[in-house]
Amino acid sequence: MVIKIKRLHKTDSSTIGELTIDGKFECYTLEDKEREVKIKCETAIPKGTYKVIINQSNRFKKLLPLVLNVPNFEGIRIHPGNTNHDTEGCILVGRTRSKDFIGQSRKAFATLFAKMKEAKEITLIIT
Repeated sequence: MVIKIKRLHKTDSSTIGELTIDGKFECYTLEDKEREVKIKCETAIPKGTYKVIINQSNRFKKLLPLVLNVPNFEGIRIHPGNTNHDTEGCILVGRTRSKDFIGQSRKAFATLFAKMKEAKEITLIIT
């Protein structure tokens, strides 16, 4: 499975993107603001290609996707949430979007996660 996030709308507090699976639109994403210099818990991960696994999150106490080998970041997950206050560098997903907000996040995550659990291998490409 190849997941691509195309970052589209950037504000002073967040970055909204579109997530596709194997070229087909799946949902919207919300990340922290892209920054040249990383600020802990306030910066989107660098653009690039990453491997994703599903494992137990100690923080959330359930299985979640984990983005591996992100330079200068640890514990980057894909999970539900609505605004930049719900992420510390992680990728949030939702079905609707507006400025600095994504909605229907739990539904979007449930659909995405079901597909991810079926995949043998997951590659994430962020542009």
